[in-house]
Amino acid sequence: MTTAAAAGDESPAEDARGAPPRRRHLVRRILLGLVVAIVAVWLVLFITKGRFLKHPFERVVGGMVHRQVSVGGDFQLYFAPFQIKFFAERLRISNPDWATKADLFTAERIDTRVAPLSLIFGRRRLYWLDLTNGALDLEWNAAHDTNTWTFSEKKGGKPFELPRIDRATIAGTVVRYRDPRMRLLADLDVDTIRSTEARIGQAVGVRGGGTIRSTPFTVSARLLSPDATVNRGKNELVATMRAAGNTLDVSGTLPSLADIEGVPLSVQARGRDLSTLLGIIDVALPRTRAYRLRGQLVKSGDEYRFTRITGVAGATDLAGRLTITNGARLHLDSQLATRSLDIVDAAPFIGFNPDIVADKGVTAAAAATGAAPQRLLPDAALPVETMRRFDADLKWTIRTVKSRRIPISDVDVTLDLTNGKLTLSPLTFAMARGNVSADAVFDTNPRPSDVRYDIRLAPTPLGRLLAGWGVAEAGTSGTVRGRIRLAGRGDTIHDSLATARGRIAFVLPAGTLWTRNAELAELDIGTFVQKMFSGELKEPVRINCGLIGFTVRGGVAAADPILIDTSKNVVLGRGGFSFRTEAVDLAFRADSKRFSLFSGQSPVGIAGTFADPSLRVITPQLLTRAGAGLGLAVLATPVAGLLAFIDPGDAKAAACGPVLAGKTAAAQRTIKGDPRNDVGDGQAAPKKRKKFLGIF
Repeated sequence: MTTAAAAGDESPAEDARGAPPRRRHLVRRILLGLVVAIVAVWLVLFITKGRFLKHPFERVVGGMVHRQVSVGGDFQLYFAPFQIKFFAERLRISNPDWATKADLFTAERIDTRVAPLSLIFGRRRLYWLDLTNGALDLEWNAAHDTNTWTFSEKKGGKPFELPRIDRATIAGTVVRYRDPRMRLLADLDVDTIRSTEARIGQAVGVRGGGTIRSTPFTVSARLLSPDATVNRGKNELVATMRAAGNTLDVSGTLPSLADIEGVPLSVQARGRDLSTLLGIIDVALPRTRAYRLRGQLVKSGDEYRFTRITGVAGATDLAGRLTITNGARLHLDSQLATRSLDIVDAAPFIGFNPDIVADKGVTAAAAATGAAPQRLLPDAALPVETMRRFDADLKWTIRTVKSRRIPISDVDVTLDLTNGKLTLSPLTFAMARGNVSADAVFDTNPRPSDVRYDIRLAPTPLGRLLAGWGVAEAGTSGTVRGRIRLAGRGDTIHDSLATARGRIAFVLPAGTLWTRNAELAELDIGTFVQKMFSGELKEPVRINCGLIGFTVRGGVAAADPILIDTSKNVVLGRGGFSFRTEAVDLAFRADSKRFSLFSGQSPVGIAGTFADPSLRVITPQLLTRAGAGLGLAVLATPVAGLLAFIDPGDAKAAACGPVLAGKTAAAQRTIKGDPRNDVGDGQAAPKKRKKFLGIF
């Protein structure tokens, strides 16, 4: 038993002493087996070039990127010797179902070497890459919340990250970019790229074109820091785009080639007409002369913010900001400041081409809009359909306006466009030390458009206001105030005024008016006043009160009334003018309050059209009186001939109350309170009556 027991006790000890050698042997065998397996796999892959992994590759990679992956030609995947060689012909990676193109990426041939450990640790690294005839399709979906280069079935997935590439040759690459919200489609050709030691060494060029909101464009761009781009660093990009006669230069540093979100970009734009640039995004803007602008662009979500804008359009300087919101409805919000506005550059705001105004004058510009010959009111139609496609807010201040006739300054414009209704309210400016305030509404929703004008002139010195027409500031102390309220229907300024109804009234409080000696070369205020009061006016005309009023019906303005009471005369006016035909037919007569032996007074008329007005100083009334005087002189005595020129001086002074209140003809009274019967009834003259010669 002792021997047996001893034998039994000894067996475990031997096992304990022998276990470590057996385990070490087992580990060696396992390690050897792994080495043999790896060598076998390497050998198999090397011999077969890994072509049998083609379908597993398509399946595994396709599952990782949630896309269909296929190789249409030769496929190789093996160790050569310690780098992973990947070779594929006609490689294809599909797009999501919502994309307009079937494939995100295709390549005729890819040949590359991959660092094995980079697939497990850190950033992927390619020792070298040869890519031939690659095509990349980059698209945003309609909701703009996902794109084709984000490999995830969930919103907000991780976008594709470029690997580090030590040496590369990339030839024949094309890129397509589509953004349905911006209605942008671009097809770009990338220059051949050659790099060594992770350095490309020169700028990479991109050329191509496409359409933005149906407008064709071309683009050329250069990546100034391709090495940094390859290494996921800064992307210094400069690009030049041309569309609709405009050139746009953009430069900046992007976080990635397809991402401009929140990145400040320097922008410069130039062209012959700024309206054609904004017209690309379906924004209606009055025509401008040649422009050059610069500023900074930052995209933030749906907003494109242009700040630090400076530049010129024609002879007018511009500065300010503009925000374009590309949401469900396009919206522009802008604030502009101008030191000096050339009056020619303001011509487009009433429908004129500023280049034609500058070169050929207003009449030629009006004719270019479709207006009849010798017309002034533009016949350019409002862009109704475009105005209904976007909304806008504008605040514009202008320090001075360069004008030959009327000094204008301190212009303040507030504009609102909402759902096709354009409102200018208020529009204010200083004119000859007086203030003008206006409101205008162009509602394009009714057909034709419903248009309303309300223009108010605060008391303004006549001397400075009319200085350009021969009125002397020294000796003129009179002022004028007035209001124009009209409403009409039409899609052009001409049509809206041709159908207008309302009232025009300008009031002259007590003061004096004096003119210089102006020649009768054109319809000149100074000339008119001189002829009206017979002579060079060696002393100022003293005005007690005056009213130049018109009632407008159906686009025809009839005097209602024209009545100016001076210290010596009562000036009366009859007739009117037409917004329809632009004809002017007015006659003025100064009746003396005092007896005069030598009165040659006869109506002084303004005839013609808005574009070509003229004075009629010698009228049939004067000729009739001259003929009567000649007859009396022949039949009787020369003294009898003077009777024809006697003015009895029976003009009735006006009660200034109704005049200063801007009342109609029916409300006017003499200084004794009697109704006036010499100021008309505010109606247009009958058609059978001669409007000018038979007025008085």
